[in-house]
Amino acid sequence: MNAERLRFAIDKGGLTLPSEGRIALMGALAEDGLPIKAERCEIIQTFRPEVDAWQSQGAALATALNGPYAAVIVTLPRARDLAETWIARAEEAAAPGGLVVVNGAKTDGIESIAKALKGKVAVQGQVSKAHGKCLWFTAGAALADWARPAMARNASGDMTAPGVFSADGPDPASQALAEVLPDTLKGVVADLGAGWGWLSREILKRPAVKHLHLVEAEQTALDCARLNVSDPRAEFHWADATRWAPQRGLDVVVMNPPFHVGRKADPKLGQAFVAAAARILAPHGQLWMVANRHLPYEVALAHLFREHSEIAGNSKFKILHAARPTRQRR
Repeated sequence: MNAERLRFAIDKGGLTLPSEGRIALMGALAEDGLPIKAERCEIIQTFRPEVDAWQSQGAALATALNGPYAAVIVTLPRARDLAETWIARAEEAAAPGGLVVVNGAKTDGIESIAKALKGKVAVQGQVSKAHGKCLWFTAGAALADWARPAMARNASGDMTAPGVFSADGPDPASQALAEVLPDTLKGVVADLGAGWGWLSREILKRPAVKHLHLVEAEQTALDCARLNVSDPRAEFHWADATRWAPQRGLDVVVMNPPFHVGRKADPKLGQAFVAAAARILAPHGQLWMVANRHLPYEVALAHLFREHSEIAGNSKFKILHAARPTRQRR
């Protein structure tokens, strides 16, 4: 949809990209492809699955803007604070007189962003297509107040960043899981989808944990975790948790897996985390996980583990324990 809208703006909507100079694409999705010749494009991505997908296409990649650019095209992220921050950074990174293009779906907040932009900049053009909008303006210095620090401390004193999951404080589901993790947890452990590190710190309170792998796909969240988790037993991995593999089978996996792709709930994502846990655990290994009450993970657990049960929960969450994976696909 984002690609359809952007190409419509270029082909029929009056959007003319600069004929020379580099063009940055912030948050672009690999499945959408490139709107112009690859040699002019630099993809700005910090989400590992998208980085891997773009690399397989041979695209030029960076994790942060390094201007000046002739144009910066922003694919609107879901979080409002992150969206404003990206657009402000895009304006700053565009060469004087460069172009900033903002492309997003209604479900990601493009309507409110477009309204706010029109109160700050002179929008040169706009198209509506595929349940969203694409608009563009000449870079100046109008959006400095939209820029937020790359990281800041939340109310509990932890470092988080715009757009990071549960940035204001620990997620209630992770708190519920931490409350029932046994004090006897031991060995080599992985926290799949570690986020900014709150649950990892709880795991490391167990003295028999020898080593903890924090596996997180969002680089920004992992950078926060590096600051929030100072225990020398911690090792940090910027990786897609569904594909990551340790050198040897683990004793324990702990996780609060994501279950959204964009705004759409997709249980298959959490099921992929369950499959990954079964794959990376040693034959004696154990899985501890939390899930929203309605999510159907029990079938996957029954298929991939010899033992599984719900050990705690409430009307919102269920705490699941599984042991002895049946399929070793390492």
